[in-house]
Amino acid sequence: MDNSAITQEFISYLKFEKHFSEHTAKCYGADLEQFESFLAGHASDGHSEAGSAENPWQTASATATATQTQVNVDELIIGADVNTIRRYMAELGQNHYSKSTTARKLATLRSFYKFLVKRDYVAGNPVVTIKTPKQDKKLPKFLEYEQVVRLLNTPPANTWLGARDRAMLEVLYNTGMRVSELVSLNMDDVDFLSEVIHIRGKGKKERLCPIGSGALRSIQHYIEFRNRRMANDSGFDSRVLFANKHGQRLSTRSVRRKMDKYLIEAGLDPSISPHTLRHSFATHMLNNGADLRSVQELLGHQSLSTTQIYTHVTTSHMNEQYQNAHPMEQQEHDGQD
Repeated sequence: MDNSAITQEFISYLKFEKHFSEHTAKCYGADLEQFESFLAGHASDGHSEAGSAENPWQTASATATATQTQVNVDELIIGADVNTIRRYMAELGQNHYSKSTTARKLATLRSFYKFLVKRDYVAGNPVVTIKTPKQDKKLPKFLEYEQVVRLLNTPPANTWLGARDRAMLEVLYNTGMRVSELVSLNMDDVDFLSEVIHIRGKGKKERLCPIGSGALRSIQHYIEFRNRRMANDSGFDSRVLFANKHGQRLSTRSVRRKMDKYLIEAGLDPSISPHTLRHSFATHMLNNGADLRSVQELLGHQSLSTTQIYTHVTTSHMNEQYQNAHPMEQQEHDGQD
């Protein structure tokens, strides 16, 4: 089933007015396509999801063709009420969707119906009274500083691809930027004089982030290799900072594959992702006295509550260190043994 006309209008709004990325808009579309399938499935079974006899789709025959159901999807969406949403949430639960996935799908519907209210398709938002499932608290995984150093020193610095990989890992840890932000960097985004880097974040929001002198030296070292390579390759994209072996912009998947390789070589957990370096950056900054608001700005978080998860990480880590280091605690554990 393709997205309905109303849904396609919403996705266009996300991309062209809200400036969401293609990937994010696609995820919204996938969530809404699933919701549309739920509505169409219940309509074809003769069930009333809206609970109102005035909705034309309520009288739809169970023998309605797929084409007719598709034509009426917009009416199904407009006719949905709070009970429709509750039944949809119940079906997600029956299909064993995780709490986080269910919460995301509910957030998609909440944004979608808010849009429909603004465009006068519906009088009220049927999702507004639905509570988001309480999430299991999962603290972000991070590396100890010594592990980060081991990882950053793993790529060989005497080859152009090795120098590139070392520079990429150092930039990720030095700035806390996302991998998607890393691969979108251009040559003129790095200001060596002011020691800042220009980052294009989610929703086309831009920010300047300080970058350490060590990471800048790694970038400069890589650029020497890069420029020699570019001089012998007419198809090399001169704008791109981190290029692949063909001289084109790296993909986020390529960065993940490279990191997987170096994690194994460094003897670290291969399940760690490039995003773990972002978590490590935030955790280490807070552990070393940075204030929460500054870390929020450096990470490009819109909400301070998103950044606050790292205070839980640092507190948990602090408690662990206390248990391991305090002599009276050690004596207590020795007595239990």
